[in-house]
Amino acid sequence: MYRKPLVVILGPTAVGKTGLAIELAQALNGEIIGADSRQIYRYMDIGTAKPTPQQQRQVPHHLIDVVKPDENLGLAQYQQLAYRAIDDIHQRGKLPLLVGGTGQYLTAVIEGWSIPEVPPDPALRDRLEAEAAEHGPEALHQRLQQVDPDAASMIHPRNVRRVIRALEVYHATGRPISQLQQKTPPPYTVLQYGLTLERNQLYERADLRLAQMMDEGFLQEVRHLLAMGYDRKLPSMSGLGYRQLAAHLLDGVPLEDALAATRRATRDFIRRQYTWFRGHDPGIHWFDMAQLDINALIASTAAWLEDSSCAS
Repeated sequence: MYRKPLVVILGPTAVGKTGLAIELAQALNGEIIGADSRQIYRYMDIGTAKPTPQQQRQVPHHLIDVVKPDENLGLAQYQQLAYRAIDDIHQRGKLPLLVGGTGQYLTAVIEGWSIPEVPPDPALRDRLEAEAAEHGPEALHQRLQQVDPDAASMIHPRNVRRVIRALEVYHATGRPISQLQQKTPPPYTVLQYGLTLERNQLYERADLRLAQMMDEGFLQEVRHLLAMGYDRKLPSMSGLGYRQLAAHLLDGVPLEDALAATRRATRDFIRRQYTWFRGHDPGIHWFDMAQLDINALIASTAAWLEDSSCAS
């Protein structure tokens, strides 16, 4: 049975996914579907390293600028939108490329998670956030360990938002989220490329990108979001740099301290991304960006597409 192709390009932040994806898409008549949990927000362009207008003119992009910063886009909604975009691209005879570094987004689409349709419970979330603030995120993670050890093993103790979501689902349904997240793989033949760099090189690249973002107006972007009335406690504002720069603007934290905190948070985030990728999708083909031959990658992808079409 013929299964339509899906190319996935994943990797840690700042590794160079966007540029490579555009080259592949241009060479192979493709369109890009974003798999980034911060690029879905409007008005958050610089700090999320969103594809620029010029890049978006080069290749059509989907699932960026989907909601406002104070609106919620759950994982189930993202998954449905991604499948819709993939099918639309296929129907137009083009190649879909799923590109990003948000592990949950990528894995939910690739593995076909069945995601619990449990709406947010603001009161419960406030209580759990207060508990994490008072007793530390590890205490909240321990609570999840007691009711859903499988989910706890997959969620970093400091990822308070995901811990709270797992507890929220358990509170609403009485069942662990790990049991509810069954898998029905979608009808695609998937080719996964993972991009990586030597860790210190990647950290340096991330530091340079932050400096470039500041030159491009990242601080002004955060100031504008706050002036528009978007609270710094919103999930959207928890993105790398946004919360730290908000503390500079609202609390008087010195700018260099805010930038240093952003650099530390970015390193921690990169480590967590690698942990997720190691624990999922063993079929990833990894490439060191310092040694990548883009022409060879394009040729091998074209050959894979030809083999896939012959399999029908």
